Amino acid sequence: MKYEYLTNEDLDIAVESYITALKAEGLTPVSETIPVFEASGRVTAEAVYAHICAPHYNASAMDGIALMANVTFGATETTPVRLDASQFIQVDTGDPMPEGTDAVVMIEDVVRDGDDVLLYGAAVPWQHVRQVGEDVCAGDMILPSYTVITPAALGAMLAGGVMEVSVVKPPVVGIIPTGDEIVAPCTDPKPGDIIEFNSTIFSGILSSWGAVPKTYPIVKDIKEDIINTMKKAVEECDAVIINAGSSAGRDDYSSLAVSTVGTMLYHGIAIKPGKPAILGYAGKKPILGVPGYPVSGIIVLDQIMRPVIEVMTGRNLHQQAEIEATLGRVMTSPLKYREFVRVRLGVDDKGGYIATPLSRGAGVVTSFVKADGIIDVPQDCEGYEAGDKVKVTLLRPIQDLNNTLTIIGSHDPLIDEVADILKRQNPDSVVSSSHVGSMGAIMAVKRGEAQMGAIHLLDEATGEYNTSFVAKYFKDGGVKLEKGVKRVQGIMVAKGNPKGIKEFKDMARDDISYVNRQKGAGTRILCDYLIKKNGMNAADIYGYEREEFTHTSVAAQIASGTADAGLGIYSAAKTYDLDFIPICNEEYDLLIDEKAYDSEKIKDFLKVLHSDELKERLKRLGGYETWD
Repeated sequence: MKYEYLTNEDLDIAVESYITALKAEGLTPVSETIPVFEASGRVTAEAVYAHICAPHYNASAMDGIALMANVTFGATETTPVRLDASQFIQVDTGDPMPEGTDAVVMIEDVVRDGDDVLLYGAAVPWQHVRQVGEDVCAGDMILPSYTVITPAALGAMLAGGVMEVSVVKPPVVGIIPTGDEIVAPCTDPKPGDIIEFNSTIFSGILSSWGAVPKTYPIVKDIKEDIINTMKKAVEECDAVIINAGSSAGRDDYSSLAVSTVGTMLYHGIAIKPGKPAILGYAGKKPILGVPGYPVSGIIVLDQIMRPVIEVMTGRNLHQQAEIEATLGRVMTSPLKYREFVRVRLGVDDKGGYIATPLSRGAGVVTSFVKADGIIDVPQDCEGYEAGDKVKVTLLRPIQDLNNTLTIIGSHDPLIDEVADILKRQNPDSVVSSSHVGSMGAIMAVKRGEAQMGAIHLLDEATGEYNTSFVAKYFKDGGVKLEKGVKRVQGIMVAKGNPKGIKEFKDMARDDISYVNRQKGAGTRILCDYLIKKNGMNAADIYGYEREEFTHTSVAAQIASGTADAGLGIYSAAKTYDLDFIPICNEEYDLLIDEKAYDSEKIKDFLKVLHSDELKERLKRLGGYETWD
């Protein structure tokens, strides 16, 4: 009887329909909870949030003396300040900051004069202090769903008080070698014996993809034996690969075994080598028939099994590379050292890459979690100017960069929540967000460094948000303003409001310590507006120059007791169980580069932005109102 392949399907169509069929049967990552200590290289099954701040206490970042910064005010090279022993406490690096101190002066800058010290320069509040939450704040998302846990991420989780993590359980993939002529590897095969090494190759490939291979003993070309072994493998494993027996030979029973145990979707794919491939499934368990020739088997595994394993593990199984990128801002480097700088990478409006350096603090482990690549700065180089071309060694696959939606601008947990939902919907989705404030968002979009910017800028003259700023900085158009959410801004204070703060005017009281947002942030602009509105001066507010880059970091300082008050959003206050004094309802909107507006990345983001799932998450966070 003449044998004919059932199909000769296009590879892309076959893989897409195969994945669709498997998902319809319920194929999805399976989770398990394990200790963080055992989680290196595993994939998160759900978003991981910090339980505590890191560091969890205010620590000296230098050897020196701890003191109140205001006792040093007025010190210069010609008019030093003399301090007696009651005004400072000696500390070493890592020591908790003594009560009643808010700054450290490096020991190199301290001049001893008996029991007194002379200081020839003024300190500023919180200099050389690692503040509570400098690395990560309680409630911050450390990792989104379906993200590979790196060694740096282990440190970030432990620093954030996370002891157990929900991860994707590695799928067990059974490998069934078949054939009368194949034998186990040995040093003295007989004429006609073919050493079976395909299963070893496949095991290595599967292991590198995060799966657990399980190889069964060689099965001779006996129909009943092949079918029975297939049934056993389907019972014991999450997926099955049967090797050889998929061609048109007289003893090729793989297609019959697949059809007997489950459903055969395709037998024959339009590729060379690899045409005899079989794509089948038993319920949600994939069954792949692989040709006996090793090159054919490797091609079929890479082109067909790899996408299936990606669905089962939540991984993106791509190779790394080195790329050339344009530096987004000035990056200085000391001549004394060869420096490795972590960077985030985004795609500019011309298809090139923009590299933005991350925090280089030795204690900021989350910068490695966020990094897309590393710039190796030679020892004899002082750094690079904005616009310079630099080489970046990738820490993530190049495909992730091309799939990355770059968002620069104002901080809000909303961005992280949208990113997590996108990641759960599509593991290839990547959102890179940097918190540089609303004005930073406008400049980044204007320079083509980001496809999207998050803004909440109040026009004092009209009382409207964002529109006048867009008109001012984009006179010739080129951008679209997308409505985001309405959120409550107010004064965050300690639980029970022990200082009896009632309104923003109270920030000028002598007994109030304030913590501010960075220059250019919409919340900082609101602060300046309130100062002007209330006839105040910034100099009247102790801590006005103390800057944090996120709402949660402001809340963390208040919760830790290093500040009495700060402006922020309600959800941050709720996360830290702070009291909240509402001041205004503001509009948090998204500024989108017009050239990127119709891209799939933007469409997917906006779809989630207006989804019921996000609305439910925002309701749990508190303080938000979505647009109809």
